[in-house]
Amino acid sequence: MAEHQTGDRESTLELNKLQKRLRRDVGQAISDFGLIEAGDKVMCCLSGGKDSYAMLDILLNLQRSAPVDFELIAVNLDQKQPGFPEHILPAYLAALGIEYHIIEKDTYSIVKEKVPEGKTTCGLCSRLRRGILYNFADEHGVTKIALGHHRDDMLETLFLNMFYGGKLKTMPPKLKSDDGRNVVIRPLAYAREKDIERYAELRSFPIIPCNLCGSQENLQRQVVKDMLQTWDRQHPGRIESMFRAICNVEPSHLADPKLYDFENLRVEGAAGNTGSAATASAPEPTPSYDRLDVLNI
Repeated sequence: MAEHQTGDRESTLELNKLQKRLRRDVGQAISDFGLIEAGDKVMCCLSGGKDSYAMLDILLNLQRSAPVDFELIAVNLDQKQPGFPEHILPAYLAALGIEYHIIEKDTYSIVKEKVPEGKTTCGLCSRLRRGILYNFADEHGVTKIALGHHRDDMLETLFLNMFYGGKLKTMPPKLKSDDGRNVVIRPLAYAREKDIERYAELRSFPIIPCNLCGSQENLQRQVVKDMLQTWDRQHPGRIESMFRAICNVEPSHLADPKLYDFENLRVEGAAGNTGSAATASAPEPTPSYDRLDVLNI
């Protein structure tokens, strides 16, 4: 009995510590990126996975002490996957006392019909899901659509775009949709997946697995996830450093002429200069010889 009580006490302490950390992460992201403002109607998109459960839980927690008033509603898209437990989310959300909506659309059949056997279903599935949720938000006066992507998702997307898309981009914490009708926010942008995963365990969220994409093997995202997790184990701090990098971008030190005006870069007095002020940034200092090994030169 004493051991059981000690275990319960340790779990409670761990839960409180994780909740404070996630509250801090979400609160900081809201502040840094202006994710939620006074009078917002925020639609929390729930999939039944750990991330969206944690996002809603923390936002509800913050709502009670936030300096501004905002509204939260929960929305789930029932895609009619075989075996999907339709009762779980309504029961959970009703117990919370939050306004919620279950949208029923059979996107599962569309995806299975359109995507050849063995091919990744995520692309088409996400496009269909996004369109349905965007339309719902527009029709119900939603000002912000909250998605449960976290820091690790953002880094995975960065590498996926570099490896397979030839682009240097990721999921931003805040985004206006292509049609201009919606603003998408990611309150968990600063949160670590391992914190969310443990928090979900301690909170005993009723997790619903995705039978459409969760069972697919050799997904490119899973390959990248495994790579990042290996780095995290072998090189502690590397993940944190990489995330700081995407928050600290220097366009003049990349190579995109649409992002930085390299063509008109001049120093005063150079040939062809009309006499206007120099537009070049200060040159970088030459590294000393005792730093060459560090720089791998």
